Formats: sequence, C-alpha cells, structure tokens
Amino acid sequence: MLNYEYNDLMPYISPRTLLIHYNNHYLKYKENLNKLVMTDDLVKLIKNIDKYDLRKRDEILYNVGGVLNHELYFSSMNHKNRMPTGKLKIAIDKKYGSYDKFKREFIRKANIMIGSGYTFLVINKNGLDIINLSNQETPYLYNMIPLLALDLWEHAYYLDYQSDRANYINNFFQIIDFDLSSKLYEEQTKE
Repeated sequence: MLNYEYNDLMPYISPRTLLIHYNNHYLKYKENLNKLVMTDDLVKLIKNIDKYDLRKRDEILYNVGGVLNHELYFSSMNHKNRMPTGKLKIAIDKKYGSYDKFKREFIRKANIMIGSGYTFLVINKNGLDIINLSNQETPYLYNMIPLLALDLWEHAYYLDYQSDRANYINNFFQIIDFDLSSKLYEEQTKE
C-alpha cells in the first residue's frame, strides 16, 4: 500500500512512527472491517450502509472510515513533494487565490481541529473546500469526494512531535504529494 519506504519521509515523519501507524493502526482497521463485512468497494458500502444490521452500522462506518482515511493520508505524502497540477492547480488558484493562500488556509483549518480526526481537501457541491472531520468520519458520508487528507490523531505525530502538533501540520507541506489528488480531481470533474 505505501508508495515509499518507511524512512523516506525523514526527517518529518520517522520510520518508527510510520511503521507503527501503518502496521498497528491502519492494518487493524482493515482487519476489523474484514471481520464485519467483505467488500472491495468501500465507497459503495458507505452509500448502502442502511442495508446492514443497525447494530453493526457504527462499527462498520468507524472501520471503513479508518481504512479510507488512512489510505488517503498515506497517499497524500511522498518524499518527492509533488505540487498540484492540471485542473486541480487551476481550481486551487481560483478558489484560494494562490497555492500559498491555499496552504495557509489548510494549515489554519488543521490547527483549529479539536481532538482526533482529519483535515481534508474535498470536492463538494460548491467545488473545492477544506474541512475537518472528527474521529474516523469520512467525507463520503456527506457526499463529498476527498482529495487529500492530513491525519490529526496523536498516533500520527506524537512520537516525533510530542505536543507540537502545529509543527507536524506545517511539516506536512514538506512531504505533501498532490499526484493522487490531481488525478482524482481530473476524474471527478470530467465533462
């Protein structure tokens, strides 16, 4: 699943943090989800959650969110630090005025997140937006398409940054990879 080695995100994320995060957290969500339901189409699962036993829905949604959010988070980083391209770059410039203004707004939004969760760049009915969601909520629950994710659970940064979450958030932009985000945006905005 990872498109890079555990040490490729140094010095911003240590191999130990990445190893624990991927193997102990992400893979546990995946294992738990597979015990509850076997499917490859997790977005379809979310859209059809009402077909599942009401007593299992919360647990299914929590684990499917844990899988989807982590997969996007891990895909949102790379040691090559790729900037947005194509239609996504144009959309970011149009919505925020420039990439630097987008970056400031994303960092601002992430810093006001209370508790555990994620900051996402999403496509919603109005175009691009930056949102915070708690715990393992996924934008798909709200008919939004996530393009980029920053994990703000303590396990994502505490070993490396302790209580300095702001520094972790700022350093995310040193290893951010918009390659997948740009492709997803192209797919979702085809005429």
